[in-house]
Amino acid sequence: MKFLRDLMDKQKPLFQKGGKLENLYYLFEAGETFLFSPNHTTGIKGAQVKDAIDLKRMMITVVIAMIPCLLFGMYNTGHQHLLATGGTAGLWENFGEKLGTGALLVLPIVIVAYAAGGLVEAIFAVIRKHPINEGFLVTGMLIPLVVPATTPLWQVALATVFAVVIAKEVFGGTGMNVLNVAMTARAFLYFAYPAQISGDQVWTYLGDAAAVDGFSGATALSVAYTAGVEGTQTVVQALAAHNTALGADLFSFGNMFIGWIPGSIGETSTLMALVGALILIATGVASWKIIVSGFAGAYIMGAVMNLLAVNEYMAMPPQYHWVMGGLAFGIVFMATDPVSAAQTETGKWIYGLLIGFLTVIIRVTNPAYPEGIMLAVLFMNVFAPLIDYYVVKANKTRRLQRATV
Repeated sequence: MKFLRDLMDKQKPLFQKGGKLENLYYLFEAGETFLFSPNHTTGIKGAQVKDAIDLKRMMITVVIAMIPCLLFGMYNTGHQHLLATGGTAGLWENFGEKLGTGALLVLPIVIVAYAAGGLVEAIFAVIRKHPINEGFLVTGMLIPLVVPATTPLWQVALATVFAVVIAKEVFGGTGMNVLNVAMTARAFLYFAYPAQISGDQVWTYLGDAAAVDGFSGATALSVAYTAGVEGTQTVVQALAAHNTALGADLFSFGNMFIGWIPGSIGETSTLMALVGALILIATGVASWKIIVSGFAGAYIMGAVMNLLAVNEYMAMPPQYHWVMGGLAFGIVFMATDPVSAAQTETGKWIYGLLIGFLTVIIRVTNPAYPEGIMLAVLFMNVFAPLIDYYVVKANKTRRLQRATV
């Protein structure tokens, strides 16, 4: 490392004020900070608060928490491919082939997302003359995990650039964005290119589609919605009966909880999302109040729908909402975004509950869009400042009343 440190020190004058590459200083600074710990402090006078955490460590912690979802997503992508093309139905058979297939599909999406978003970050850093922030370390991983493995790479790049510019940089960059950047990217893809992110065969890589006869790649949510519309059987019965020729109990509660189902790369496994949640809560990076209230809100609204049930979808057991679609992943990694979420402690409970409520309402009542977590998170991102405003206002009113007594 000494050789690398000496090399960086030798090149540094070229990028400092007066150097030939002065305008690119913050690109150099980003590389130096990535390789080595910064040698500067926040000031030279007054009290200094020292802590082991900083923005870089916080973002790396979130990335580490997402690794279980990424690895499982890669393996499940290969597993679903073999199921769809007549391969083995054994979960751990052909392990290397499944993981290799998944990696060939998923890793390019990750690389493209990081490259496209990193380029935008670098351009804005040079124009605005500020350091490159570490915020995109998380966003660059989140975007690949919320899209299907079959998404064209050019669409991943386009959505990433759109989201970073529109949802982040126009508001001032990291720490200033109103909307969750990764959810904005997914929303862009859904509304701009719906054919590539919705439909029966989007979620499973088929390879040579001509060799596949009669395969239905529907997700659990689409099966549940169809059962609700037809009304010939309950949602649980429809899930149990679907695709049994390809995989026994493909949409059983246990399978959906673990994640052995078609879906976006990182959001199929509720179990892996909960593993990530434990890491985020244990390290103090994410608010457990948002996570708990988000799951509680989904369950409560699911129970309310049971009471109002006019079709089988509304009568679906509330706990099924937890393991279907991207609710768990969205609550753990999207709703807890410290920038776009509510900041007050009471506001976090309200914010999480409303995300859970809205997710189930959108799923059950919107025939065009059986999933709901994306729109629920983005909607509540907009209202998070309003929630905090009224929570703070209520606190001030209560304290003023107490002071006058």
